[in-house]
Amino acid sequence: MTHLDRLARLDRLDRLASGSVRPRRSRATLTLVAAWLCSVALVSAPSPATAAGSAPSPPSTAAPPCTTAVAPAAPLAGVPTFLVDGAVVPFGVAVAPDGRQAFVSDAAGSIDVLSVGPSGGVLERTDHFTAERAGRPVQAAPSLDFSPLGLVMAPGGRYLVAAEGTGAAVFDVRRLESVRAAPASWLVGTLRSPGSGAIEAAVAPDGRYVFVTLESSRAMAVFRLGSALRVGFGRSDLVGLVPLGVAPVGMAVAPGGRYLYVTSESEGLGRPEGTLSTVSLAAAEHRPSRSVVSTVPAGCSPVRVVAAGRYVYVTARGSDALLQYDAADLVAHPASALVGAVRVGEAPVGLAVVDGGTRVVVADSDRFHAPGNAASLAVVDVSGGRMTLRGYLSTGAFPRDMAVGDAGRWVLVTDYLSGEVEGVGAAALP
Repeated sequence: MTHLDRLARLDRLDRLASGSVRPRRSRATLTLVAAWLCSVALVSAPSPATAAGSAPSPPSTAAPPCTTAVAPAAPLAGVPTFLVDGAVVPFGVAVAPDGRQAFVSDAAGSIDVLSVGPSGGVLERTDHFTAERAGRPVQAAPSLDFSPLGLVMAPGGRYLVAAEGTGAAVFDVRRLESVRAAPASWLVGTLRSPGSGAIEAAVAPDGRYVFVTLESSRAMAVFRLGSALRVGFGRSDLVGLVPLGVAPVGMAVAPGGRYLYVTSESEGLGRPEGTLSTVSLAAAEHRPSRSVVSTVPAGCSPVRVVAAGRYVYVTARGSDALLQYDAADLVAHPASALVGAVRVGEAPVGLAVVDGGTRVVVADSDRFHAPGNAASLAVVDVSGGRMTLRGYLSTGAFPRDMAVGDAGRWVLVTDYLSGEVEGVGAAALP
């Protein structure tokens, strides 16, 4: 691949695979959005003094419209972070079960293998996979237009799944970690669908199925990973597609493994409000087209979701907010499932639950470069079921995806525009 080809691919990725830009919104539409958001009590972002430890402001009943800007974050000084250069446009990140290795998808066309030190310190990049190095991979199509995005570790830590192209690429983790393994053996196989715009991936708790959001196809693809590993990868791997809204992106498997939560950036053309869909895993594995249990409003441009305990958390990028849902109500009482929201920084994307499920770290991407704003990591206390914004940490440009290690004691963040991966220990969070 020539340098010009790589630049063209990067431009295409930023326009298509990295997330759609905000649509135009009429004054009437914004009024409707503001009315919906105002039905939820949002907690105002604290001033720098509040972030440093003074009494928080009382909850505000006034909610911002989709296009509101948040005051610049006040980063905390002295927080240890660890950076590694080398990636061009790091996107997804996943951590091996032993916490010693991390894997980063470079949207320019590689999977980087990182050696991770104590407290999430990234020590070095030990190797990387590219389509050019793969040669003719085992059980995979010989041609691979490789632009990996979201990453997920399969249960047991044997396989790494990268969303890319029309589906996903599956890697052998032990071979990725071994400096003596031939690159052609790293890639086990590829999963393909009739859709496009694969951006995030999830794996069923038993490791038998893979789910991939197709951002450009308003759907989520369901694949048989277990049978593909046993008999070889091919057309029969695809179970089918789950119909969703416009630009589906984020996914999270419920702690009990019964449901899968999926975000869509918009309900439809001209509708700025996005949605959160609850999908039955059992139904998706056999009848994908009939597997959606409920779909609820999720602010403007929801792009990531995590599930922890009895709650589900969503970043609403266009609302500059973190939303909180009651997991049981998403199934039994969807209309009242939204139980809280808190204002964070500008254009939040990635999020991770750390420190025993008591805090959520949010990546305020500032991907649209709003005047007077900056990228940051917002730290939200969620202990006791109530969300409270505690403060901000400084970060690189466009923090995007996150992965936790050592039972939530540290988190790795990919900084998409500054070409870095940073690690932050939970003990250093406000």
